[in-house]
Amino acid sequence: MHDTYFLLVCVIVLATIFDFINGFHDTANAIATSVSTRVLSPRVAVSMAAILNLVGALTGTAVAKTVGAGLVEAVSITQLTVVSALLSAIIWDLITWYFGLPTSSSHALLASILGATVATAGTEVIIQKGVYKVLIGLVFSPLIGFLLGFLLMLFLIWLFGRSPIAFVNSFFNRAQIISAAYMAFSHGNNDAQKTMGIITMAIVSYYKLPDFNVPLWVMILCATAMALGTAIGGWRIIKTLGVRLVHLQPIHGFAAEASAATVIEIASRIGLPLSTTHIISSTILGVGSTKRASAVRWGIAKNIVMAWILTLPMCAILAWLIYKALVMVL
Repeated sequence: MHDTYFLLVCVIVLATIFDFINGFHDTANAIATSVSTRVLSPRVAVSMAAILNLVGALTGTAVAKTVGAGLVEAVSITQLTVVSALLSAIIWDLITWYFGLPTSSSHALLASILGATVATAGTEVIIQKGVYKVLIGLVFSPLIGFLLGFLLMLFLIWLFGRSPIAFVNSFFNRAQIISAAYMAFSHGNNDAQKTMGIITMAIVSYYKLPDFNVPLWVMILCATAMALGTAIGGWRIIKTLGVRLVHLQPIHGFAAEASAATVIEIASRIGLPLSTTHIISSTILGVGSTKRASAVRWGIAKNIVMAWILTLPMCAILAWLIYKALVMVL
């Protein structure tokens, strides 16, 4: 009963809802800095982010294959497994959105997949190599983002240190529009692919397909859902990232966005599912640290890091519990 066509439809619907929520939950990743520096108005920034999220989401499937075929053996799970994982990730996203915490939708989803899979078939069907790949990205990508943001900002200070303030502000008012667009594109490229991978995983599991290939209609569906979610915007998290974490000028916003987008783009091309939230948060911290250590509100940064750490075990446990509950009900 758990592998009916009805459950496959539920997976597709829930995955689309998750992608939509991911869009407004992670809108801040693409536009928080450009809004906080007043380079773009919120309405223009959100519109631009929505369009470029859509474009970025249609440019590759490497991350989708890692998520859908690289973490667990798709033929060993059921539609109920995927439903449980999606419900867990959606619930966690809504909780953290309500409290304005920029946690990772990506790692919420990945941890939920693992938790639901263990509840379904045990640990034997988990692909350890894929899990290690995700954990490496989780640990090292924020460090790389912090360092790249810090170094790029130092370079810009050296390059423009003797230029008139008015010229610097004018130049980076324009340059930050480009970096914000770059960030929005890279966000769509990495984040939407994760949901593509989930839907394709469910299709492979249902039809017992030998190969993992993302259908074009799945790409279009996920890209559109994320773009619509982005268009709504996640203003609570925008405030946390763009205002409360560190005070930014246009030059700082450019450095943070350009650094984050570069890390995300490279990861997307090699199939590494990163947290765009982790990356932009770490580059903002890196850029802010070039001013002085006290320029960064480290207390808020600490709360964000704690939310990141809690995401993995909480989502895994929640997905496990949801699966067990659904099995009892159904």
